[in-house]
Amino acid sequence: MSHLNRQWFPATVPAKPSGYYAHIIMLRVTESYPLFQTDGELNTARVAAGLADKTPITRLTIFKRKQTTPERLVGRELLRRYGLISPEPVFDSKDKKTEDAGGLPLDEYNVKFCQWTPDAIVYGYAIGDTGSERSKVLSDTGFSITPYDDSHEAFTLNAPYESGTMSQRGEVTSRINEQDHVIPQVIFPTILTTRDLTYPLFRYVLNNVMRTKRYGAQTTRTGRVDNQVLAIVLCDGEITSNLAFTQRVYDLLVARNAINPPDPIDPSLAESVVQEIIPGMIAEEGVAVNQLLMGDELAEELRFLAAETSSEAGMKALLEAAFASSQQYHDTWLVKTKAKK
Repeated sequence: MSHLNRQWFPATVPAKPSGYYAHIIMLRVTESYPLFQTDGELNTARVAAGLADKTPITRLTIFKRKQTTPERLVGRELLRRYGLISPEPVFDSKDKKTEDAGGLPLDEYNVKFCQWTPDAIVYGYAIGDTGSERSKVLSDTGFSITPYDDSHEAFTLNAPYESGTMSQRGEVTSRINEQDHVIPQVIFPTILTTRDLTYPLFRYVLNNVMRTKRYGAQTTRTGRVDNQVLAIVLCDGEITSNLAFTQRVYDLLVARNAINPPDPIDPSLAESVVQEIIPGMIAEEGVAVNQLLMGDELAEELRFLAAETSSEAGMKALLEAAFASSQQYHDTWLVKTKAKK
């Protein structure tokens, strides 16, 4: 059974921002040794430990694109798997052909976007002279609860030869490197916001969040992250930042003596703290809340989504509904706008 108020969502994606904000509040918990890095170094920021505790600390960060890009690619993978976009590669962004021989839209990430898919309308695009669409998924940098010193570990990496050793024909390879990794059970409190999406398109985003398991660099070998969704908020504006959210969680965990490095934070304890602070945190933002979905009702909502997408027919139905919604937006606003020029 679905508890999410689907009547609140706009029937169609509006042409202009219209104040339909749906927030997915979650904890991103590392389950292996991911790499959230730029130029070979883990991303960090020097910030206050909490809202009450103003002591400066260095925290690990996940930049916004390192969160939404893996989720976007999972959605694209599903659209391709269920025959809604073409699997045919596109090598030239200036190629005028829009469909393959089977009539499926040609779409290549960061090369040539089909402008009427859920991926394009939800996450946006901007490539050359093909036009642009602003993202309707608003994300922000995520911050670890625990300090950098307690949240990473350096590993020595090597690339052995076929024999399994580092030498061949009397020569020793220099393919040895040291790399910092984020350790398991590092927690990043995160709020992912969608704006002006229809109910099918919001479920498309939520399904991408639930399905995505790997983040950061070298995602074929590491990078496992568990997205623990703890609330969905439907309201008329944005709510707090990821940094302020993390600082609130930190203050309460410290008050309960739950941060004891080098021991990791118990994710279940972090969950209970987040569920405790969410209502007050949202109330302070001054937004008009239509629905705050938490606890048993949220758990049932997520089970409802998982039950639907656990079958091929159910997954295809969800994707087709999202596709119909994005197609309608494209045909109503994007095509007409171009025709007037």
